[in-house]
Amino acid sequence: MNSQSERRFEDRFEHQQNEPSDSNRQHANTNWGTGGNAPHTSATGPAGDAIQHALGRHQDPTFRPDHTVDPQSTQRPVSRTREDGATGVGEGPQILSTSNHVETLCGPLLNYRYMSGQKTDNPTWHGSVLIVTTPGQRQPQLVIRSAGAIQFSREIDGVKLYEDPKSAFWRFDIEVPFLAQESKWEYGIPGAKYVDSKKTAAPGPKSFYIPSKTNSMRIMFHSCNGFSVGTDTDAWSGCALWNDVLRMHEQKPFHVMIGGGDQIYNDGVRVDGPLRPWTDIGSPHKRRHFPFNEELRAKCDEYYFNNYIRWYGTEPFSFANGQIPQLNIWDDHDIIDGFGSYTDHFMRCAVFRGIGGVAHKYYLLFQHHLAPPKSTFTTDAPQTVHANEHGTAAPDAVQLNDAFVKTGDEHEPSYIIGSKPGPYVEERSRSMYCQLGARIAFVGIDARTERTRHQINYPETYDQIFHRTSAELQANPAIKHLILLLGVPIAYPRLQWLENILQSPLVGPIRFLNKRFGVAGGLFNQFDGQVDLLDDLDDHYTAHQHKSERRELIQRLQDLAKRHGVRVSILGGDVHLAAMGRFYSNPKLNIPVEKDWRYMPNIISSAITNKPPPSAVANLLASRNKIHHLDHDTDETLLNLFDKDPGHGREDVKNKTKDKNHCTMPSRNYAIIAESHNGTASSAFAAVDGATNGLTNGHNNGHTNGDSTVAAISAPATSFPAGGNPRDALHAGEQKAGTTHPAAEGLQFTGLGGPDGLDVCIKVEISPSDREGHTQGYGFSIPGLDAGAYKGQGTSW
Repeated sequence: MNSQSERRFEDRFEHQQNEPSDSNRQHANTNWGTGGNAPHTSATGPAGDAIQHALGRHQDPTFRPDHTVDPQSTQRPVSRTREDGATGVGEGPQILSTSNHVETLCGPLLNYRYMSGQKTDNPTWHGSVLIVTTPGQRQPQLVIRSAGAIQFSREIDGVKLYEDPKSAFWRFDIEVPFLAQESKWEYGIPGAKYVDSKKTAAPGPKSFYIPSKTNSMRIMFHSCNGFSVGTDTDAWSGCALWNDVLRMHEQKPFHVMIGGGDQIYNDGVRVDGPLRPWTDIGSPHKRRHFPFNEELRAKCDEYYFNNYIRWYGTEPFSFANGQIPQLNIWDDHDIIDGFGSYTDHFMRCAVFRGIGGVAHKYYLLFQHHLAPPKSTFTTDAPQTVHANEHGTAAPDAVQLNDAFVKTGDEHEPSYIIGSKPGPYVEERSRSMYCQLGARIAFVGIDARTERTRHQINYPETYDQIFHRTSAELQANPAIKHLILLLGVPIAYPRLQWLENILQSPLVGPIRFLNKRFGVAGGLFNQFDGQVDLLDDLDDHYTAHQHKSERRELIQRLQDLAKRHGVRVSILGGDVHLAAMGRFYSNPKLNIPVEKDWRYMPNIISSAITNKPPPSAVANLLASRNKIHHLDHDTDETLLNLFDKDPGHGREDVKNKTKDKNHCTMPSRNYAIIAESHNGTASSAFAAVDGATNGLTNGHNNGHTNGDSTVAAISAPATSFPAGGNPRDALHAGEQKAGTTHPAAEGLQFTGLGGPDGLDVCIKVEISPSDREGHTQGYGFSIPGLDAGAYKGQGTSW
């Protein structure tokens, strides 16, 4: 019995044995309440047909959706208004605060957006600050000034993005110049005062740094910033590693903080939130056919809002949010665990589509400082169950009854908007392109909005991303390094054998016994009844169903690197491990890494807050670190980066891995990425002819750069790859990778990446009981791409 026929059998059995009964619905409605005096009706006529058709329920005559508002009332005309410098829809909550203060619930949150004028002598930095206040506040102002020698001060009016009876979101758009030297900027919001009595009375002045106009940004990268349901957060010292981030920032400032997904964990919505009664319904069949009415939507909306306020107000994470500009892309936990990777028939259920819409709303507000869609999915409003011709949900008059939503944020230049809505979120994907200073470009792919179990992004979305990126690189030859953010690793060990076992028909009888009698309850998830680990495996680019999509993405990146002469480095998170994977040309081609456009490192940093997997899992993955062949010309494997465990030799610190595991580290971590030189050494490095430290894949070419730090790491000439093992160093920047590498402290320029390369430090937690979050650094360097070296080689390279 294959998995598809097995599912059909299970669905038929459930339909016969577990029809959605009136008593079951009454039990759920009792847990949720009846929505005050709102009538419970069944949709009829065109409205009902639209909902039934959108949810695929015409074939289920037993389904009777419960409504907490009349669907016709959701289609009343919605007024367009202008409030505090913003044009939008809805008249807001009609509340007027009498306080003399700006009553603040959360913030300030600082974002980097993009730079303009990058090809001129006077480039401009564009960013934003967000605060969340109680409703009815007077329009706040932000004051920003230079903390250096130049005279620069400006007052900026807040723009209202969204307001409802519980909150108002205000954005301050900031434009300041890049200067000849690194610059410090201070800002504050006069009159701001926290409502929470546990916080200091007022948000104090904040500051951030911008690199000089000739330098690129110093980057901090993190992912998985929260705890899974059931984790003893106190045993893991909360978000302690943010203390280490702030210590490093104080020593040498970060210019941007890239969030690789799961900046917040919203999984609790099904445990201690409004989805708990739905989760407790025993049959996946009944859960699939449960409506997401206006009452449930409003309760989920309140849960996601409160969870953001709580987490983004948690120190020391909240302090970093106001000091280091952010760039964020979401992943599943920003919505709910596994979103997009469950079976299609379950992902299309009303409840999952509903929470996808609510999570997307607050993702845009808190993480991107953008106005949300006018309305989100609810089965009470037929116009929201399908995106309209503009690729978004149409307005719902009930949701906008006492709310205001700004319009006109759709065309900001840093975004690459998908051409059509996602399959389970009624909105289009939102990938990003921007420049990080003088020579580094950034692309962040929204790999969650369009995700299904069998695809990560639409082909059209990849076309849009590559078209935009290619055009930007063509227009600005100064860009020498492209950093690509993916939610999950792409150069990573395969677990095909485990997928095969978990999807085997042999699991079918166990699943059946689990559904009927609770056997092996911990093995199966509470959503679609599938094996719990499968959604995590299906998330990976290395999952068998993503094999073709993965290969095509890497090959297009190789082509981009070759055509534009840029090195591509990839960021990935999600897996709660630190590692460094690499794609590189097959050794038989004899291409030095410095001249190899196929060489693409995948910096894997996860998690900064969530607990790591058991050591046995990391050791298992390390044992699967084979030499894989992406295609005839490209190999891949993980680097042996971890020469020793963090805190090695300390009696109070336990070993985290087996002695033979040097490539996967199960300990909380984050990454520091910076140019390998100080911005003034390009001419000196040009004489090195593309090789760093006189080494090209271990072959000494007679050049040195005179840097004492680099000279200390020089190694004798070796064959390619060093020692015959591609898991070891492929080039000079990987020589002695780990704790003894010059990049391991994350503070100095090593020069090992050459004129256009990067230094990378992965900071790994030593002990989870240390509330100060001290770390051990592991360093390596990434060479720039010597584009001139392969010109005239034809197809031989």
